Amino acid sequence: MGIRGFKPTSPAIRHMTVSTFEEITKKQPEKSLVVSLKKTAGRNNRGVITVRHRGGGAKRKYRIIDFKRNKDGIPATVSAIEYDPNRTANIALLTYADGEKRYILAPAGITVGDVLYNGKGGDIKVGNCMELGDMPTGTIIHNIEMKPGKGGQLIRSAGTSAQLMAKEGEFATIRLVSGEVRKIRLNCRATIGQVGNTDHENIKVGKAGRKRHMGIRPTVRGSVMNPNDHPHGGGEGRTPIGRANPVTPWGQPALGYKTRKKNKHSNKYIVRTRHEKRK
Repeated sequence: MGIRGFKPTSPAIRHMTVSTFEEITKKQPEKSLVVSLKKTAGRNNRGVITVRHRGGGAKRKYRIIDFKRNKDGIPATVSAIEYDPNRTANIALLTYADGEKRYILAPAGITVGDVLYNGKGGDIKVGNCMELGDMPTGTIIHNIEMKPGKGGQLIRSAGTSAQLMAKEGEFATIRLVSGEVRKIRLNCRATIGQVGNTDHENIKVGKAGRKRHMGIRPTVRGSVMNPNDHPHGGGEGRTPIGRANPVTPWGQPALGYKTRKKNKHSNKYIVRTRHEKRK
Protein backbone atom coordinates (compact mmCIF):
# COMPACT_ATOMS: atom_id res chain seq x y z
CA MET A 1 0.00 0.00 0.00
CA GLY A 2 1.43 3.35 -1.05
CA ILE A 3 1.66 6.76 0.57
CA ARG A 4 0.56 10.02 -1.06
CA GLY A 5 1.12 13.64 -0.10
CA PHE A 6 -0.72 16.90 -0.77
CA LYS A 7 0.00 20.21 -2.43
CA PRO A 8 1.29 22.58 0.27
CA THR A 9 -1.70 24.92 0.16
CA SER A 10 -1.39 25.47 3.94
CA PRO A 11 1.26 24.80 6.59
CA ALA A 12 -1.01 22.12 8.06
CA ILE A 13 -0.90 19.82 5.06
CA ARG A 14 2.58 20.66 3.76
CA HIS A 15 4.07 17.49 5.24
CA MET A 16 0.87 15.49 5.80
CA THR A 17 0.63 12.10 4.11
CA VAL A 18 -2.14 9.52 3.87
CA SER A 19 -2.44 5.98 2.61
CA THR A 20 -3.52 5.40 -0.97
CA PHE A 21 -5.76 2.48 0.13
CA GLU A 22 -4.84 0.51 -2.99
CA GLU A 23 -5.47 -2.83 -1.25
CA ILE A 24 -8.96 -1.93 -0.06
CA THR A 25 -11.61 -3.68 -2.15
CA LYS A 26 -14.77 -3.04 -0.09
CA LYS A 27 -15.87 0.17 1.62
CA GLN A 28 -18.86 -0.88 3.70
CA PRO A 29 -18.27 -3.46 6.48
CA GLU A 30 -20.16 -6.73 6.83
CA LYS A 31 -23.25 -5.86 8.91
CA SER A 32 -23.31 -9.17 10.77
CA LEU A 33 -19.74 -8.58 12.04
CA VAL A 34 -20.17 -5.01 13.29
CA VAL A 35 -21.20 -3.83 16.77
CA SER A 36 -21.60 -0.36 18.25
CA LEU A 37 -18.62 1.04 20.14
CA LYS A 38 -19.18 3.07 23.30
CA LYS A 39 -16.62 5.77 24.05
CA THR A 40 -15.15 6.14 27.52
CA ALA A 41 -12.92 9.22 27.01
CA GLY A 42 -10.30 7.52 29.18
CA ARG A 43 -12.62 7.06 32.17
CA ASN A 44 -13.16 3.91 34.20
CA ASN A 45 -16.42 2.55 35.64
CA ARG A 46 -16.32 5.17 38.41
CA GLY A 47 -15.96 8.06 35.98
CA VAL A 48 -12.34 8.71 36.97
CA ILE A 49 -9.88 9.54 34.18
CA THR A 50 -7.34 6.70 34.12
CA VAL A 51 -5.97 7.43 30.63
CA ARG A 52 -5.28 11.10 29.96
CA HIS A 53 -5.64 12.95 26.67
CA ARG A 54 -8.57 10.93 25.36
CA GLY A 55 -11.95 12.18 24.15
CA GLY A 56 -13.94 13.23 21.11
CA GLY A 57 -12.97 11.76 17.79
CA ALA A 58 -14.87 10.48 14.79
CA LYS A 59 -17.69 8.02 15.36
CA ARG A 60 -16.77 4.45 14.54
CA LYS A 61 -18.09 0.93 14.86
CA TYR A 62 -16.16 -2.09 16.01
CA ARG A 63 -15.44 -4.94 13.60
CA ILE A 64 -15.48 -8.34 15.32
CA ILE A 65 -12.12 -9.95 14.51
CA ASP A 66 -11.52 -13.71 14.70
CA PHE A 67 -8.25 -13.82 16.65
CA LYS A 68 -8.77 -17.47 17.63
CA ARG A 69 -8.95 -18.92 14.06
CA ASN A 70 -10.55 -22.06 15.53
CA LYS A 71 -12.78 -23.06 12.61
CA ASP A 72 -10.71 -26.06 11.57
CA GLY A 73 -10.92 -28.29 8.53
CA ILE A 74 -13.02 -25.91 6.41
CA PRO A 75 -11.37 -23.85 3.65
CA ALA A 76 -12.09 -20.12 3.59
CA THR A 77 -11.93 -17.77 0.62
CA VAL A 78 -10.78 -14.16 0.97
CA SER A 79 -13.83 -12.14 -0.13
CA ALA A 80 -12.53 -8.62 0.52
CA ILE A 81 -9.80 -6.50 2.07
CA GLU A 82 -11.25 -3.73 4.25
CA TYR A 83 -10.12 -0.72 6.27
CA ASP A 84 -10.57 -0.93 10.04
CA PRO A 85 -10.69 2.37 11.96
CA ASN A 86 -9.96 0.58 15.24
CA ARG A 87 -6.47 -0.68 14.35
CA THR A 88 -3.44 0.06 12.18
CA ALA A 89 -3.71 -3.18 10.19
CA ASN A 90 -6.24 -3.84 7.45
CA ILE A 91 -8.70 -6.70 7.84
CA ALA A 92 -9.74 -9.47 5.47
CA LEU A 93 -13.25 -10.86 5.15
CA LEU A 94 -13.23 -14.67 4.94
CA THR A 95 -16.13 -16.68 3.58
CA TYR A 96 -15.97 -20.32 4.70
CA ALA A 97 -17.22 -23.19 2.57
CA ASP A 98 -20.25 -23.59 4.85
CA GLY A 99 -21.23 -19.93 4.32
CA GLU A 100 -20.02 -18.42 7.60
CA LYS A 101 -18.14 -15.13 7.38
CA ARG A 102 -15.37 -13.92 9.69
CA TYR A 103 -12.86 -11.08 9.81
CA ILE A 104 -9.13 -11.71 10.30
CA LEU A 105 -6.07 -9.47 10.28
CA ALA A 106 -4.99 -9.14 6.65
CA PRO A 107 -1.46 -10.55 6.18
CA ALA A 108 0.88 -8.91 3.69
CA GLY A 109 0.55 -10.45 0.24
CA ILE A 110 -2.92 -11.99 0.36
CA THR A 111 -5.47 -10.99 -2.28
CA VAL A 112 -9.15 -11.53 -2.97
CA GLY A 113 -9.74 -15.12 -4.06
CA ASP A 114 -6.99 -16.72 -1.96
CA VAL A 115 -8.03 -19.82 -0.02
CA LEU A 116 -6.91 -20.04 3.62
CA TYR A 117 -7.02 -22.91 6.07
CA ASN A 118 -7.04 -23.31 9.87
CA GLY A 119 -5.67 -26.18 11.93
CA LYS A 120 -3.76 -29.35 11.08
CA GLY A 121 -3.32 -30.33 7.45
CA GLY A 122 -2.87 -26.79 6.12
CA ASP A 123 0.05 -25.80 3.93
CA ILE A 124 2.83 -23.54 5.21
CA LYS A 125 1.63 -20.47 3.32
CA VAL A 126 0.77 -16.89 4.19
CA GLY A 127 -2.56 -16.52 5.95
CA ASN A 128 -2.92 -20.10 7.19
CA CYS A 129 -3.26 -20.62 10.94
CA MET A 130 -2.02 -23.59 12.95
CA GLU A 131 -0.28 -24.57 16.17
CA LEU A 132 3.37 -23.60 16.60
CA GLY A 133 4.27 -27.27 16.87
CA ASP A 134 3.09 -27.85 13.27
CA MET A 135 5.31 -25.09 11.81
CA PRO A 136 8.94 -25.47 10.71
CA THR A 137 11.56 -23.38 12.52
CA GLY A 138 12.33 -20.07 10.86
CA THR A 139 8.69 -19.38 9.94
CA ILE A 140 7.58 -15.74 9.99
CA ILE A 141 4.38 -15.47 12.04
CA HIS A 142 1.90 -13.02 13.60
CA ASN A 143 -1.27 -13.04 15.75
CA ILE A 144 0.36 -15.36 18.30
CA GLU A 145 -1.53 -16.87 21.22
CA MET A 146 -0.02 -16.72 24.71
CA LYS A 147 -2.50 -19.22 26.15
CA PRO A 148 -3.99 -22.09 24.09
CA GLY A 149 -7.47 -21.20 22.84
CA LYS A 150 -7.45 -17.62 24.13
CA GLY A 151 -6.82 -16.03 20.73
CA GLY A 152 -3.90 -14.10 19.32
CA GLN A 153 -2.45 -11.40 21.57
CA LEU A 154 1.04 -10.77 20.18
CA ILE A 155 2.12 -9.23 16.84
CA ARG A 156 -1.13 -7.64 15.62
CA SER A 157 -0.01 -4.14 14.52
CA ALA A 158 0.53 -3.14 10.90
CA GLY A 159 3.80 -4.35 9.40
CA THR A 160 4.92 -6.41 12.41
CA SER A 161 6.08 -10.02 12.47
CA ALA A 162 7.85 -12.52 14.71
CA GLN A 163 10.00 -15.54 13.93
CA LEU A 164 9.82 -19.09 15.21
CA MET A 165 13.41 -19.72 16.30
CA ALA A 166 13.35 -23.19 17.88
CA LYS A 167 11.18 -25.96 19.34
CA GLU A 168 12.16 -27.89 22.43
CA GLY A 169 10.01 -29.95 24.76
CA GLU A 170 6.64 -28.29 25.31
CA PHE A 171 7.78 -24.82 24.23
CA ALA A 172 8.64 -22.91 21.10
CA THR A 173 11.13 -20.04 21.17
CA ILE A 174 9.83 -16.90 19.48
CA ARG A 175 11.77 -13.75 18.59
CA LEU A 176 9.43 -10.75 18.80
CA VAL A 177 9.68 -7.51 16.86
CA SER A 178 11.02 -5.70 19.95
CA GLY A 179 14.01 -8.04 20.08
CA GLU A 180 12.64 -10.00 23.04
CA VAL A 181 13.04 -13.76 22.83
CA ARG A 182 10.46 -15.74 24.81
CA LYS A 183 8.99 -19.20 25.15
CA ILE A 184 5.40 -20.00 24.15
CA ARG A 185 3.71 -23.39 24.35
CA LEU A 186 3.71 -25.47 21.18
CA ASN A 187 -0.07 -25.92 21.28
CA CYS A 188 -0.61 -22.16 20.95
CA ARG A 189 -1.71 -20.98 17.53
CA ALA A 190 -0.24 -18.37 15.21
CA THR A 191 -0.86 -17.14 11.68
CA ILE A 192 1.83 -17.45 9.03
CA GLY A 193 3.21 -14.29 7.44
CA GLN A 194 3.67 -10.63 8.26
CA VAL A 195 0.80 -8.29 9.16
CA GLY A 196 -0.15 -6.17 6.13
CA ASN A 197 -0.32 -2.40 5.63
CA THR A 198 3.46 -2.19 6.03
CA ASP A 199 3.62 1.48 4.96
CA HIS A 200 1.60 2.61 7.96
CA GLU A 201 4.75 3.64 9.85
CA ASN A 202 5.57 6.15 7.10
CA ILE A 203 2.32 8.12 7.45
CA LYS A 204 2.76 11.64 8.86
CA VAL A 205 -0.24 13.01 10.72
CA GLY A 206 0.68 16.56 9.72
CA LYS A 207 -1.84 18.57 11.74
CA ALA A 208 -3.46 18.71 15.15
CA GLY A 209 -7.00 18.38 13.82
CA ARG A 210 -6.25 14.94 12.45
CA LYS A 211 -5.22 13.81 15.93
CA ARG A 212 -8.53 15.10 17.27
CA HIS A 213 -10.34 12.96 14.70
CA MET A 214 -8.50 9.98 16.20
CA GLY A 215 -9.86 10.82 19.66
CA ILE A 216 -6.59 12.19 21.08
CA ARG A 217 -6.77 15.48 22.99
CA PRO A 218 -3.91 17.97 23.48
CA THR A 219 -1.01 17.27 25.82
CA VAL A 220 0.28 20.17 27.95
CA ARG A 221 3.84 20.31 29.31
CA GLY A 222 4.18 20.23 33.06
CA SER A 223 6.70 23.09 33.07
CA VAL A 224 4.04 25.56 31.89
CA MET A 225 1.53 24.56 34.58
CA ASN A 226 1.06 25.97 38.05
CA PRO A 227 2.84 24.23 40.94
CA ASN A 228 -0.47 22.89 42.30
CA ASP A 229 -1.11 21.14 38.96
CA HIS A 230 2.30 19.60 38.29
CA PRO A 231 5.61 19.12 40.16
CA HIS A 232 7.44 20.82 37.27
CA GLY A 233 5.20 23.88 37.37
CA GLY A 234 5.69 27.35 38.83
CA GLY A 235 8.44 29.95 38.62
CA GLU A 236 8.87 33.10 36.60
CA GLY A 237 9.48 32.48 32.90
CA ARG A 238 11.25 29.38 31.68
CA THR A 239 12.65 27.66 34.74
CA PRO A 240 14.22 24.25 35.28
CA ILE A 241 12.08 21.54 36.85
CA GLY A 242 13.88 21.91 40.18
CA ARG A 243 14.42 18.17 40.59
CA ALA A 244 17.16 15.69 39.85
CA ASN A 245 14.91 13.78 37.43
CA PRO A 246 11.58 14.49 35.70
CA VAL A 247 8.44 13.08 37.28
CA THR A 248 4.81 12.46 36.37
CA PRO A 249 2.00 14.74 37.60
CA TRP A 250 1.72 12.41 40.62
CA GLY A 251 5.40 12.56 41.52
CA GLN A 252 6.41 9.15 40.14
CA PRO A 253 9.73 8.94 38.22
CA ALA A 254 9.41 9.36 34.47
CA LEU A 255 11.66 8.66 31.45
CA GLY A 256 13.10 5.19 31.82
CA TYR A 257 11.75 4.21 35.23
CA LYS A 258 11.11 0.45 35.16
CA THR A 259 7.65 -0.51 36.39
CA ARG A 260 7.74 -4.26 35.66
CA LYS A 261 7.72 -6.43 38.79
CA LYS A 262 10.99 -8.24 39.39
CA ASN A 263 9.20 -11.43 40.42
CA LYS A 264 6.51 -11.38 37.71
CA HIS A 265 5.31 -14.91 36.99
CA SER A 266 6.00 -14.71 33.24
CA ASN A 267 9.69 -13.82 33.69
CA LYS A 268 10.57 -17.51 33.47
CA TYR A 269 9.35 -17.59 29.86
CA ILE A 270 11.56 -14.70 28.72
CA VAL A 271 14.86 -15.97 27.34
CA ARG A 272 16.21 -12.52 26.42
CA THR A 273 14.62 -9.17 27.23
CA ARG A 274 14.17 -6.44 24.67
CA HIS A 275 16.68 -4.29 26.56
CA GLU A 276 19.59 -6.67 26.02
CA LYS A 277 21.85 -6.01 23.05
CA ARG A 278 21.19 -8.19 20.05
CA LYS A 279 24.04 -10.51 19.14
